[in-house]
Amino acid sequence: MTDNRVTDNRLTARGLTLAYEDRIVVDGLDLEIPDGKVTVIVGPNACGKSTVLRALGRLLKPRRGAVLLDGTELSRIPSRKIAQAVGLLPQTPVPPEGITVADLVARGRQPHQRWWRQWSGDDEKAVTEAMERTGTSGLADRLVDELSGGQRQRVWIAMALAQDTDLLLLDEPTTYLDIAHQVEVLNVVRQLNRERGRTVVAVLHDLNQAARYADHLVAMKAGRIVAQGSPRDVVTADLVQEVFGLASVVVPDPVTGGPLVVPGAPWQLDSQGDEAGPADELTTVRP
Repeated sequence: MTDNRVTDNRLTARGLTLAYEDRIVVDGLDLEIPDGKVTVIVGPNACGKSTVLRALGRLLKPRRGAVLLDGTELSRIPSRKIAQAVGLLPQTPVPPEGITVADLVARGRQPHQRWWRQWSGDDEKAVTEAMERTGTSGLADRLVDELSGGQRQRVWIAMALAQDTDLLLLDEPTTYLDIAHQVEVLNVVRQLNRERGRTVVAVLHDLNQAARYADHLVAMKAGRIVAQGSPRDVVTADLVQEVFGLASVVVPDPVTGGPLVVPGAPWQLDSQGDEAGPADELTTVRP
């Protein structure tokens, strides 16, 4: 399948319908991934955001519609060619039993190797740099099975970085990480984008992290796109209420100037010991 519509973006979805057995999760979705930008997909649990990412990485075959890479349907492109262009970190990867950190990260180089050239200086450089960027160099000789959840997540990210693709898909890359390592990983992603022009698509649960790091924000609910665009344009109190069912105030982030979501007042008792009423109406304060 070749798409005849004009687009400057390499990765797109057209009329995408995704299902698990008889349960349709996403129906008729169109999505353009802007080249050279960080796109973040947000939404409540079970809204279809991770399902869409799996389809973009060819882990899930569409029921209808198609994901296109450079105008060609993914199913028509050889797996090795896709792996050379698109790197994917799924939500719950499982490592081979008894593998060391260094060996797992090195597996990210397999799409670039041939039977006559098993390892090269470029491979070594990519693996070393990926481990340095993710702070996993000191874990090189450890078994992946022995690592904490946070350490293991950083190793998987290192493997994805070592693959050295133009497009990088990350499904909840900050899972299991403490706040310091979450920021560190997202800074690495942003650095790859800004310095090397990598196109990144990430699924994140934290709306404030998404607003801070995304160039292009996609908000989903019940398998459909509710809004997309710049975080400054998309993140409003009305959208947070519609997508997440949460009353909030949106204020300027004191560091970036972008939108910062502040949830409504927590539940509390009033001065007489009775349950307090609903908070005053919340509004959006634009940067």
